[in-house]
Amino acid sequence: MQTQVGIIGAGPAGLLLSHLLALHGINSVVLENRSREYVENRVRAGVLEHRTVDLLIQAGLGTRLQQEGMQHHGIELRFNNKAHRINFNELTDGKGITIYGQQEVVKDLISTRLAAGGEIQFNVSAVCLQKIDSENPSIEYTAGGVNRKLECDFIAGCDGFHGISRSSIPTNKISSFDRTYPFAWLGILVNAPPSSDVLIYANSPDGFALHSMRSPTVTRNYIQCSLDDNLEAWSDDRVWQALHSRLETIEDWTLMEGEITEKSITPMRSYVCETMRHGRLFLAGDAAHIVPPTGAKGMNLALSDVSYLSEAINAWYLAGSEEQLINYADNCLRHVWRGEHFSWHMTSLLHKFPSDNQFQARLQIAELEFLSQSNSASTALAENYVGYKFN
Repeated sequence: MQTQVGIIGAGPAGLLLSHLLALHGINSVVLENRSREYVENRVRAGVLEHRTVDLLIQAGLGTRLQQEGMQHHGIELRFNNKAHRINFNELTDGKGITIYGQQEVVKDLISTRLAAGGEIQFNVSAVCLQKIDSENPSIEYTAGGVNRKLECDFIAGCDGFHGISRSSIPTNKISSFDRTYPFAWLGILVNAPPSSDVLIYANSPDGFALHSMRSPTVTRNYIQCSLDDNLEAWSDDRVWQALHSRLETIEDWTLMEGEITEKSITPMRSYVCETMRHGRLFLAGDAAHIVPPTGAKGMNLALSDVSYLSEAINAWYLAGSEEQLINYADNCLRHVWRGEHFSWHMTSLLHKFPSDNQFQARLQIAELEFLSQSNSASTALAENYVGYKFN
């Protein structure tokens, strides 16, 4: 079996790459080790930067996004029994974010690709990359109990942090940077309307909390918890007690409760693999970089990667130019490191670290107070949150 680009992973990055390539008339096959039902219902990121929204709309993927996405023009920081609104409209010339779950982006992409005759193979296994440093790479895998081989010109590794793609690059060829955090997030989905018109980030003496949303009837809340915590330790009553304590720190505001439909614990990590290309293998999204979710950058960086990659591959086919392929990593990494820094900064500003003392706690409050008083500081945060565009 042959195609022009073999794509590993049917998440937002792999699917959008397949779609963008198709718009240029370039064929691809997407291989995914999970079922279609799983990837379409996997709850992950939900905040889209304005640049990401523009990219999806320009690619013809904006119908449901524009109808159902929730536009937001600010966030709220809560600390020391105070609340400060970061107004994106005023600080970024009208830019904002859109709340639209990753699973909805995936559903849009899968339906669009299949309607256009695109090939997505689900439930594949035993994926193995061959001859990635040659001009004739291939992907060996098993589907339906049959061993198969996909020959292609390029391979795009969009299979996440634990996928096969990055590990197929020789260890001595990889340049990477890593930071782990001594806490995790307990995330819950709740059948209840949002209690605020913006996301609320809370720095409390008991630890971080976030009130977010996925739709007008579903909220997504997060609680900082220990790395060794388990879901059995978090009864619904304990979850609500922690959320009320950490978020209800100002007068005349109440967090609305509802049925908790999902709980999960997510460790926090920062990671960058600067080796985003090895031969004919290109890494994109979580296969190349991970950010703490505090800055809402993960899916946005992934889709930015494949936007660059699709243009680079198109230039190679259209004009025989390899310049954009050579510059792929550098173009991506400018945005990646900006997103890494912002996510690290927000995480450090809002969470309680086990090693922190009262000195560290007061430094956090001092910076939050500065943010609430300085228009320049608030502007810098807003520009990063809605998506900073390099010249």
